[in-house]
Amino acid sequence: MRNVIVATILLSGVATAAEPTPVVPTFVEETKSSGISSTYKGEWVYMVGGGVATFDCNGDGYADMILSGGSNTAKFYRNTSKRGGSLKFKEQASGLELDKVIGTYPLDIDSDGIMDVVLLRVGENVVMRGKGNCKFENANKTWAFDGGDAWSTSFAATWEKGANWPTLAIGNYIDRKQEISPWGSCTDNWLHRPADQKFAPPVALKPSFCALSMLFTDWNKSGTPSLRVSNDREYYEGGQEQLWHIDAGKPPALYTEAEGWKPLKIWGMGIASNDLDGDGYPEYFLTSMADHKLQTLAAAPAATFKDIAFAKGVTVHRPTTGTDLRPSTGWHAQFEDVNNDGLEDLFVAKGNVDKMPDFAAKDPNNLLLQGADGKFVDVASKAGVASTYSSRGAAVVDFNNDGLLDLVVVNRNEKAQIWRNTSTNLGHWLELKLQQPATNRDGIGAWIEVKKGDKIMHREITSGGGHASGENGWWHFGLGDMTKTEARVIWPDGQIGEWQNVDGNKYYILERDKPAKIWVQK
Repeated sequence: MRNVIVATILLSGVATAAEPTPVVPTFVEETKSSGISSTYKGEWVYMVGGGVATFDCNGDGYADMILSGGSNTAKFYRNTSKRGGSLKFKEQASGLELDKVIGTYPLDIDSDGIMDVVLLRVGENVVMRGKGNCKFENANKTWAFDGGDAWSTSFAATWEKGANWPTLAIGNYIDRKQEISPWGSCTDNWLHRPADQKFAPPVALKPSFCALSMLFTDWNKSGTPSLRVSNDREYYEGGQEQLWHIDAGKPPALYTEAEGWKPLKIWGMGIASNDLDGDGYPEYFLTSMADHKLQTLAAAPAATFKDIAFAKGVTVHRPTTGTDLRPSTGWHAQFEDVNNDGLEDLFVAKGNVDKMPDFAAKDPNNLLLQGADGKFVDVASKAGVASTYSSRGAAVVDFNNDGLLDLVVVNRNEKAQIWRNTSTNLGHWLELKLQQPATNRDGIGAWIEVKKGDKIMHREITSGGGHASGENGWWHFGLGDMTKTEARVIWPDGQIGEWQNVDGNKYYILERDKPAKIWVQK
């Protein structure tokens, strides 16, 4: 009878071979040999923040970076790596070396083709204009940017319809003067809108609930990004997660329950977004203290999301190594395909806030690989990146331009760490960079689409999210066993580009209304 049952199951196709196991990438820590020596340091006002910005500031195609310093000075590192070789950086003076820096974000504000940098600080925030060759100058006065005097902890940027200058959202934390009793003292977030290629005086986003992450995202593919704000419930009273209408020419307005928005209260630290199921709409991973969320759109066109973290295996609510079973604390999160199989994976930086006894003290970072069934499994220990330092910001970036994504993590009161992806058994890949003339040169708000068999990978190009960290440069796609495919761009104004043939394992510049151009490294 048993043999008959087994045969029947096999013939019916119910018990076929299991889904292929994702290939685990191999990382080697190269902190000591890389030339990086930076520590995000500080007490109370630096318990949050600690970001890294990665961007190319000298036009050589390699990602340079600035690391937040907190009570230390921020440090800039020029990338001197060779293709496929060890990760090498040279610390040099750039103008970005300010103190009290919490967050760092690259953005070509004036669309001159030279990257600028926004520095969030305890005190006055600063927009630093890129002068070329990795040199920067304070542009607050030139661009009429009011840096304020707050404890700024989150950032996002967009170009509103018809604007030739970006809109910046800056999230602020508690009133730092209320150190003894800070609860309920969340300060106003700010919206810096354009005014004739400068910034208008900031508009307060009220109510504000201690934002630790912000993201402009076109959650419903309407063509107009909204502003998601993730807030820290530790300090707000009566607050929740937020979604703002940001429509050109209109005051900002919160989405309401009548529009489908459901109240959610978490210790919101970071936001990561990606279209995981291929339906063209992004999912959102929200880091917290134990209560991490993965949201998917539930009832379009209503702004209603449901949590699928448990179903997808990304709750990451406890440490994955060691004997400490207390809840985990998540900070920066980022979706990237670290094993190049065409499925987005997820990195989560972990770390106790500040000796909080109810939460894990040794809290290893997570590297979660997505399988063909859409579920994730943590492989941080196997991959070699399960650091137990108190991590904050991070970036998953290909630093040595070999098509394999590397990793840098900022730790509180410990040196930043960097790992090189040394895998030899991963899939093919594609690196794309957007360019358009005049305003918004890097196409913030665009969507890149890449074909993978009969499916399409969709990536929204954003500036913000994560925790205190930002990236701008090559956008990475894993291709699995494909050596050729097609790609196109849906530009921020809605224009849909043509599908273009591209080869795997190459870099392409996708310039608006022009054929895809292969970029050849110098």
